[in-house]
Amino acid sequence: MRSDLDHLPPAKQRDLDRVLRILFEEFDDARGNPTGEKKLGRILKVILYGSYARGGWVDEPHTAKGYQSDFDLLVIVNQKELTDRVAYWQRADERLIRELSITKTIRTPVNFIVHSLQEVNDGLAHGRYFFMDIARDGIALYESEDSELHQPKPKTAAQALELAREYFEEWFPAAAGVLETAKFSAEKGRLRDAAFLMHQATERLYHCVLLVLTFYTPHVHNLGFLRSQAERLDRRLYGIWPSSNRRERAMFEKLKDAYVKARYSKHYRISSEELDWLAAQIEELGRVVHRVCGDRIAELDGADVATN
Repeated sequence: MRSDLDHLPPAKQRDLDRVLRILFEEFDDARGNPTGEKKLGRILKVILYGSYARGGWVDEPHTAKGYQSDFDLLVIVNQKELTDRVAYWQRADERLIRELSITKTIRTPVNFIVHSLQEVNDGLAHGRYFFMDIARDGIALYESEDSELHQPKPKTAAQALELAREYFEEWFPAAAGVLETAKFSAEKGRLRDAAFLMHQATERLYHCVLLVLTFYTPHVHNLGFLRSQAERLDRRLYGIWPSSNRRERAMFEKLKDAYVKARYSKHYRISSEELDWLAAQIEELGRVVHRVCGDRIAELDGADVATN
């Protein structure tokens, strides 16, 4: 795996150095003084993937569209227990957000996922495109000597087609059903329930497109993260959430917050008009996800036919 960052501007390289330091500092602090097996727990690799690894990132936060690519990082640890997001990585998440939005010590948004080495190697062994792409295009920001990745074993065309169809047939109807229930809740005046259910519908649509296109989706509920992972796979997914003014940007944030706050915070407020707006955008997301997934399945079907 390559480790050079010469294609990145010096400012981006400095940002990555800072991000890497934060991840290690907060991980070590979260571990405390472990005993037994946990004492041997450690980070094996940190890999940059996505647009900053391949090239083609966008960094235009001050333009009308205001789009800025995120750093996408895969953190590989040597024990499954260390992938627990709340126990080991929540403070790193919070610090990265704080240093981006408040102290401005980093200038690039950061998304990171955490997996054990066994999980990554299992993904490669099962031909999951997500892990195969990282193994091929990723850049190692840090790696220990005993962290070799297995050789990928791509799926056959028939296997890929079958799995893509299974994911689509499971996740797309599930998203549509939850959105229907959300609309019913809104009609009955259960606005906070409707907001949570709309979050769930959106989450399932993003899981659907990620699974169909890469055979992998991160185990997170953060719509911002899922959205960024999906948008980098197909340009048609851009622009579904308008961001030309503060109100439109705030609406997506309100939907993103609904996973926790709509259920547990008495201060969470959302109106019927806002729910109507969100429902329209989720329906548009559904239409685009259907097209993107349909095109991918058709592509896999063609590859399957060609091999038979």
